[in-house]
Amino acid sequence: MADSTHPNPGPPALLCDNVVKLFRRGRGLKKKVVRALDGASLTIPQGELFGLLGPNGAGKTTLVRCIATLLIPDSGTIRLFGHDVFTDSLFCRQRIGLLTSGERTLYWKLSARDNLRFFAALYGLHGRDRDRRIDYLLELLGLREVANERLERYSSGMKQKVSLARALLHDPDILLLDEPTLGLDPQFGRFIRQFIKEELNRKQGKTILLTTHYMDEADELCDRIAFINRGKIVATRTPAEFKREIPHKEILEVRCLGQPDTTGLKHLDGIEQVQADFRDGITTLRLVMPKAEKVLSEVIELLRPQVRLLGIDVKEPTLEDVFIYMTGTSLGADTKEEIQ
Repeated sequence: MADSTHPNPGPPALLCDNVVKLFRRGRGLKKKVVRALDGASLTIPQGELFGLLGPNGAGKTTLVRCIATLLIPDSGTIRLFGHDVFTDSLFCRQRIGLLTSGERTLYWKLSARDNLRFFAALYGLHGRDRDRRIDYLLELLGLREVANERLERYSSGMKQKVSLARALLHDPDILLLDEPTLGLDPQFGRFIRQFIKEELNRKQGKTILLTTHYMDEADELCDRIAFINRGKIVATRTPAEFKREIPHKEILEVRCLGQPDTTGLKHLDGIEQVQADFRDGITTLRLVMPKAEKVLSEVIELLRPQVRLLGIDVKEPTLEDVFIYMTGTSLGADTKEEIQ
């Protein structure tokens, strides 16, 4: 059933129930089994833009591939509009549009138009209907002027636009967008995010499952979000609900030159969590507490003899803060779980 907290509950577009997927690697005594999905369950009503948020290796892409029928789970059920994706795979594939990142899924020696003609043939689109659909998508994505140039001349953002056009060729009911802005420069990333939200979801009413480990992207785009960690769905809420549930009200963010000893910070009264990120000679400390002003002077007193302070700011909790609070894992981390 659809989640009753969703503003427009209805029959689910997608239902995943206790999905398990194992990968077996190695041989003999070195054989390992990686539990990529460990009983993952979620429900997405029709028309919802749903985010799957988690660190690299948490199981996001594996779940998407199972939904798209590219992988077969070891157990569990996946239904698309009430149809089992494995016993009625043709029905489901006709209604799924899949966009992946980090893979070479287009033919770079062909033009954008020829790529789309090739994939249109695989979807059974031919003649005038095919050409009208391709022209519409090229115009919609701002590619008409370069439609006849080889993809090898395109930027990564333009190639991603062509990949998105390919996913939309057959006008699918549900879109599976796996890390759609990964590796894109800010301009193209902004375009893709706006296109997903405004055109595909709000205007066309597409049901969308978006995977990402970019917390800002999920916060900006998604109606609801599920946190996934080590193959398990940890929790599902709206972004606002997640932020309200965290018991901490403020984050004291301190930027400093060098790497300070954080032991003393962890023992200050009121500080409940200390996160440190060291990059390019600069440490960013995020100190979680109910009220930042109560410990600010003590934090400065502890850090000043050790490092040069570059900046101090008080911020509201982010989705990453919520994720760390719930799982103890950063969204930037790589996670994997193995069983012998």
